[in-house]
Amino acid sequence: MTDALIGIHAFLGEFGIFAFLWVFVELLNPTPDRVKRAKIAALIGLLLIITAWFIGGYYYVNTYSPDVKPVIKSGETPWAHSIVMETKEHIFLFLPFLALFTFGLIKKYKDKLVEDTKAKIPILLMSGLIVLIGASMALMGYLISSSFRGVLEAL
Repeated sequence: MTDALIGIHAFLGEFGIFAFLWVFVELLNPTPDRVKRAKIAALIGLLLIITAWFIGGYYYVNTYSPDVKPVIKSGETPWAHSIVMETKEHIFLFLPFLALFTFGLIKKYKDKLVEDTKAKIPILLMSGLIVLIGASMALMGYLISSSFRGVLEAL
């Protein structure tokens, strides 16, 4: 069950990132159809990120803290938890709110995005930020998982 939760968490998070990459690409040259697709992509990304958030939280409370964290902290790379996981925990809290904000911007300004090229800039910046933060989450998850596997292999 644990590996399945990690896999589902990662899958949903990564596809949430791709949805906001889709938003970014659609709004580079907005048309009414592209704005509509960007709105759909932002909603999909928001739902995926929120679901990943809850699954990750469930896994953290029920499995990571009692079982995985002590193993990592006892190994050769305790910084994988002390620095990387602590950073990941706090940064990840922002993603659903950034996604909701981005979706809200698209929904509110959908009619202006085609006519006013400056209106798309905040949405492009937010979408790009979500993609960058999401990619850093994936990298941090890889480092944490690698640290755990390294300790298990050493046993």
